Amino acid sequence: MAANPPGQAFPNKTRVAILAELEKERRRLMQNHSLNTPGASISLSRQSPKEFRENAEQQHIAAQQKAALQHAHAHSSGFFITQDSSFGNLILPVLPRLEPES
Repeated sequence: MAANPPGQAFPNKTRVAILAELEKERRRLMQNHSLNTPGASISLSRQSPKEFRENAEQQHIAAQQKAALQHAHAHSSGFFITQDSSFGNLILPVLPRLEPES
């Protein structure tokens, strides 16, 4: 058997076969994952790190808004809504409209 060039542990045919087998296994795993995960129509591997981080931040803010709204409703007689605020407020108090007495 001829010696391989430095830095090349396997002959080209062997490398190609190994890479093909790895790709086949990756596709099988991706298919199994998408079948076992309901709603997994968007693969995480297709999101950039920035998109993944922004999505995680949005989910975190939504959870914080829900918790803040539940706490406000439980401990206050006022009305509150979730609303994006340029001041960082997660919920805003709302004054109810009173119908004029006739």
